[in-house]
Amino acid sequence: MTSEKNIRVLNGWLMLVVNIAVFLAGIGLIVRFVYSAVEADKIGGLPNFYYLVFGILTIVLAIFSFNGHFTQQPNIARVLILFGAYRGTCRESGFHWANPLYFKQRISLRARNLTGERLKVNDKRGNPIEIAAVVVWRVENTAQAFFDVDNFEDYVRVQCESGVRHLANSFAYDHGDEHELTLRGNVDEVGGALQKELQERTGKAGVVIEEARLAHLAYAPEIAGVMLRRQQAEAIIDARQKIVHGAVSMVQMALQDLAEKEVVRLDEERKATMVSNLLVVLCGEKDTQPIVNAGTLYQ
Repeated sequence: MTSEKNIRVLNGWLMLVVNIAVFLAGIGLIVRFVYSAVEADKIGGLPNFYYLVFGILTIVLAIFSFNGHFTQQPNIARVLILFGAYRGTCRESGFHWANPLYFKQRISLRARNLTGERLKVNDKRGNPIEIAAVVVWRVENTAQAFFDVDNFEDYVRVQCESGVRHLANSFAYDHGDEHELTLRGNVDEVGGALQKELQERTGKAGVVIEEARLAHLAYAPEIAGVMLRRQQAEAIIDARQKIVHGAVSMVQMALQDLAEKEVVRLDEERKATMVSNLLVVLCGEKDTQPIVNAGTLYQ
C-alpha cells in the first residue's frame, strides 16, 4: 500500500511578490530593447536583441510561475504528482506556491455521510428482511485513497453495501437463542460489528469509518403480515403468562390469609372451588357478574 508523506510548499504571498518582480523585470527588459532600438536607429546601427529575448523569456517564466499558486481550505488536502511520481501531500490551509509542473489533486478530509439503499437480504434464519445503514467516514491516508483504489468514493459505497449484506446474514432479525445477538434487539452491538467490518473492508482505501448505524430494519413485505401476527401472538402469550402467575400468587395469598386469621375453614373441595372462581375472576378478559348464594356452600 502507498504511504502518505508530507511535502513542504512555499508561502504564496512571498512567491507572489517574487513573480510580480520577475514579470516587471521582463517588461523593463523589453522597454530597454525599445529604447536601444530608437538609439540604434539614430546612429544607423542595430538594436540589442538580447534585451528582447531575455525580456520575453522573463515574462513567460513569470506567467508560468503564477500557475504554481493555490489556496487551500481547512480539512482539504492536495496530492502533488510530478510526471507520474508521487511527491507528497499538502494538508496545510492557506495561500501556497508549489512547482507549477505539479499535478495537484484535491481531496477532502471532512467527514461524509453515506446513506445506503434499502437492501433485501436473508437473515441468519433465512427470513427475508429489508435493511439499510448510515455510515460516517472520512479520508485518513490521501495516498492510499488516490493510488491504491480506482475511485475511493465508489469503493467505499460498494464495500459498505457488501458489509451490510454480510452483517444481515450473520445475525437473526429477532427471537434468537439465549445470549444470542439479534439485529432488532442489540442495536449498539450490531452497529459496532458493522463499523469494525466496514473498517476492515475500506482500510486499503485509506478511509476511517467514524460511525455505522442501521437506518432501516424490517421484514420483507411478503412475510411482514405473518411475522406481525406472530409477534402479536407471542405478546399475548407473554401477557397471559404474567396474568396467570399474578393470579396464582393472589389466590395463594388469599387462602393463606383466610387460614391464618381463621376467617373461615374450608375443606379441600371448597378450596378448589374458591381457587377456580378466583382464577376466573382474575384471568378473565371481561368483567365477571357475581352471583349471590342465598343458601349454604354445600347446597
